[in-house]
Amino acid sequence: MIYFDNAATGGFKPDSVISAAEAALKTNANPGRSGHKLSIACLERVYAVRKVLCEFFGGYSYDRVVFTKNCTEALNYAILGALNEGDEVVTTVAEHNSVLRPLEHLKKRGVKVEYAPLDAFGEIDMKTLFRLVTPKTRAVVLTLASNVTGAAPDITSVRENLPENCLLICDGAQACGHVPVDMKACGIDALAVAGHKGMLGIQGSGALIFSERFNPAPVLFGGTGSESNNLHMPDFYPDRLESGTLNYPAVISLGEGALYLKENMPVNTQKTVDMTGYLCDNLQKTEGVKLYSKPNPFGIVAMSLHNIQSEFAAYTLSEEYGICVRGGLHCAPLMHNALSSYGLIRVSVSAFNTMNECAQFLAAVEKMAAAR
Repeated sequence: MIYFDNAATGGFKPDSVISAAEAALKTNANPGRSGHKLSIACLERVYAVRKVLCEFFGGYSYDRVVFTKNCTEALNYAILGALNEGDEVVTTVAEHNSVLRPLEHLKKRGVKVEYAPLDAFGEIDMKTLFRLVTPKTRAVVLTLASNVTGAAPDITSVRENLPENCLLICDGAQACGHVPVDMKACGIDALAVAGHKGMLGIQGSGALIFSERFNPAPVLFGGTGSESNNLHMPDFYPDRLESGTLNYPAVISLGEGALYLKENMPVNTQKTVDMTGYLCDNLQKTEGVKLYSKPNPFGIVAMSLHNIQSEFAAYTLSEEYGICVRGGLHCAPLMHNALSSYGLIRVSVSAFNTMNECAQFLAAVEKMAAAR
């Protein structure tokens, strides 16, 4: 099979990540929940990963790196934990349901939510976004890269145009691991990270990294291994947000992925840009194909094919050509509405894919287009 569904979950992991996860499975101890040597050793390794991620993303302090099981959980912690009745929030139609659904939930609780549209080029309309922001706006919630088209806003410019007191919460699911993200340099207050995509970790890994002025309340309650005599959650991070046993192998794999990327990201990014450029150039020339993406470092190329339903096209590519892509709405319904799309074929490559695989995909698309 040719795996082109890396935007959903990375299909290929470096050997170092697999070895780290395997070693963690063999450790079989609960980090920080006991005083014996194995538990303490695991806790120290978890702390080491906090340090790696904080430095990798230009974070603010190690204790404000909170581990989650995915980017969805991280976004829920950030949005539900930081916004309250009477707050005003600005977001965009380009967001994933991991942003849209928590915000729609908060609307029922008295949070005002405004949505910036797309511009004529299919990218976020920044002029409208800035007009929607008022001195009362508590936060702007924004993706660093669309999971549908790969379009990316200039996040530094966004921060420069926001009021000082406005929080900037970013969905890094599709961007992290593909391009450098420096939270302090970009003025990001909270960054939600998916571990199993561009960060090259295993499924079940993610993180929320946040600044000193971002203080989310817990949305999950339980044991932390600290202040066990207290019936309320601790008031310090990361314990305030980390209830229950951590997914230790996933945490370790995420740290190993970051270390791998520290050395290899520039080369990987160039490979990804080259492949998306190759795909976009050729799909643009293919009769019957409508292209929705430009070359990008995130590996995402969205397209439609004649009048073939996207899910059926994805099924055909899988069953007849052995190629894995994703059809449908990609959990981003407002983005598809804005694009006047009822579903698209999303090809998502990684640096572990090859130009030969891209050529095989293009040949399959040409055959499918000719058959209609």
